[in-house]
Amino acid sequence: MRIVNPATEEVVTEIEFADAAETDRAVERAKRAFAVWRTVAPGDRARLLRSFARLVGEHAEELTQLEITNAGHTVGNARWEAGNVRDVLDFYAGAPERNQGRQIPVHGGLDVTFQEPLGVVGVIVPWNFPMVIMTWGVAPALAAGNTVIVKPAEWTPLTALRLAELGLAAGLPEGVLQVVPGTGEVVGARLVEHPDVAKIVFTGSTEVGKRIAAKCAGQVKRLTLELSGKSANVVFADADLGMAAASAPYAVFDNAGQDCCARSRILVERVVHDDFLDRLSRAVQRVRVGDPRDARTEMGPLISAEHRDRVASFVTDPPHATGFCPPAPGFWYPPTVLVPDGLDDPAFTEEIFGPVVTVVPFDDEADAVRIANSTRYGLSGSIWTRDIGRALRVARAIEAGNLSVNSHSSVRYWTPFGGFKQSGLGRELGPDALSAFTETKNVFFSEE
Repeated sequence: MRIVNPATEEVVTEIEFADAAETDRAVERAKRAFAVWRTVAPGDRARLLRSFARLVGEHAEELTQLEITNAGHTVGNARWEAGNVRDVLDFYAGAPERNQGRQIPVHGGLDVTFQEPLGVVGVIVPWNFPMVIMTWGVAPALAAGNTVIVKPAEWTPLTALRLAELGLAAGLPEGVLQVVPGTGEVVGARLVEHPDVAKIVFTGSTEVGKRIAAKCAGQVKRLTLELSGKSANVVFADADLGMAAASAPYAVFDNAGQDCCARSRILVERVVHDDFLDRLSRAVQRVRVGDPRDARTEMGPLISAEHRDRVASFVTDPPHATGFCPPAPGFWYPPTVLVPDGLDDPAFTEEIFGPVVTVVPFDDEADAVRIANSTRYGLSGSIWTRDIGRALRVARAIEAGNLSVNSHSSVRYWTPFGGFKQSGLGRELGPDALSAFTETKNVFFSEE
């Protein structure tokens, strides 16, 4: 498989993809390693994860440059992502010694619970945030005592492969963390079907997630899904319109809109709709699109020509406003603002996964909630208002797993992340993620 730099269209390297037989061998290695890894003392497991985090920190710039080259991320984003990988590993390094059970009062003896690791975990990673999303699954799984096989996205395997090397260098035993590049139809499907893979962690489209869930159901295989989104950015008339409009482009166009949390539906109270739209249009035209290695760049290219064509297919009418787009080479698409004719416009209802945002008006609080919830997705969103009571009511009413008020922040590694409805199953990150990689075992000791 040729790996292409999306900002230049140059071939970076070629990667040999694994077949089903090699995937089976990786599962067998992981199964053998699990028998050892689960018995490593909690303190020792913690030290190994801290060593892994430290090595990632030492190689942060190398990982940054790999992600820029392979995924087209801006240098600012890629440096944050390398730091996030380090921090997530460091955070879950504190988990092995806190993976505690309970003592439950019972008559006639002692009842205790143990949190047991599952076994081999398959982590199937998307191409939009390769090393970050990989680590969100890997770190808590390893901390809980599982072994992990990562299937990176076909287009973006480079940081995953390097992270596996750093894990070995940090002292992780052979077979505890493996990366197996390949197609979803071969490697991904084999991990899902393999009887010795105890759990699948998948981030990607809802359509693929449904197929994986159906396959896992046949084995009652544990599953975490983080899927598509079509998140709402709700702006009330009493909000700070200047701040809301200035920040809105970055809530959509970060990573060129290739973000399941993108606030790609902007809902604006009708009385300020035109004013907000004017402010937003000016802000969009100021977004810096260009060379990802330039520290001033705010938006880079899309991942591929194929994906660029898909994004463009949603823009069927002349846009209300567009920003700058560099000339070829590179898979560029300009920041784009649409004002759809109705709420059934595909640009308003479907996940575009590119730098395209739609803006629609609403009449009152109830109307805003109705429109925000008129989607099969429910991943994230934002609410802009100075009225704290309204912010609380709307936050409780919107069907989404991650909301922010007067900001666009969704993801912190120490707080839970996941979706409602068809945006996923389960939660990643935060203090409770460990429970997604363990089973509770109850044991009663009789006094007799």
